[in-house]
Amino acid sequence: MLGRNIISIADFSSIELKQVLDVSTWMKNNNIDPLLHGKTLALVFEKPSLRTRVSFEVAMQRLGGNTISLSSSEIQLGKREPVKDAARVLARMVDVIAARTHEHSTITTLGEYSSVPVINALSDREHPCQSLADLLTLREHFGNLKGIKIAYIGEGNNVARSLAFASVMMGIDLTIACPENYKLPDETMITIKNLKGDGSVSQTDDPSLAISDAAAVYTDVWASMGYEHELELRRNIFKPYQLNNELLSFAPNDILIMHDLPAHRGDEITEEIIESDHSIVFDQAENRLHAQQGLLALILSDFKL
Repeated sequence: MLGRNIISIADFSSIELKQVLDVSTWMKNNNIDPLLHGKTLALVFEKPSLRTRVSFEVAMQRLGGNTISLSSSEIQLGKREPVKDAARVLARMVDVIAARTHEHSTITTLGEYSSVPVINALSDREHPCQSLADLLTLREHFGNLKGIKIAYIGEGNNVARSLAFASVMMGIDLTIACPENYKLPDETMITIKNLKGDGSVSQTDDPSLAISDAAAVYTDVWASMGYEHELELRRNIFKPYQLNNELLSFAPNDILIMHDLPAHRGDEITEEIIESDHSIVFDQAENRLHAQQGLLALILSDFKL
């Protein structure tokens, strides 16, 4: 994996995903040598961030490296200068770029023109780093990923897409419950069908059906960044998809609750559900750090377990 771009979770093979999880788990539980001493990570963020920025900065620091943060007002990708120019300039000064962008095409252009690895830290199409943390969290709670059943309730967005790709490759059976016009598009379902793995992905508009035999249920905000102007409209459409006691009465009693955060309590999830003993949302948040440590070590060094 040395020197690899990480644009999509589908860029991994099942074996490579397991390798990242194994290294991340080891690093979570052991002292880490300064593998990346003298190396620098550029954080290029067009969108606000808490978990992504802090987890990458701390991960790089723990590995002995450095970070430099560039906000949208400073770098102005595609406005102040072409994305391809910024990619080539940064690549001559840093060792890896993690970009959090509005458009997925910005990430792909960075990856095409940069001579150092580019990591998709979130785009409108995917959120692969979140999926790594999700897989790590699920494996910690269930021991084995193959054959577990997960429900995703809400919009078929970037988080759902990356989760779907990861599920197929790791043997997870995922059911996505969305309103009809908010499901993953046919193009994405074709990609899922062509992925190698023992998992499955299906879609329904019935959230009670999706959670009926699920070991964990995942939700996300109803209006992702860039769609906040549609929130009032979406509240009416997504109301039956709220994770609350009524909906969870259709689920197994020991179902685990997942959310990538930030959560809009009272919209996609109620206060009592996110604060319940079944909630593992803060395990997910912490594991962003550990998953990114493992990922950075593998693409920037010859680390082996």
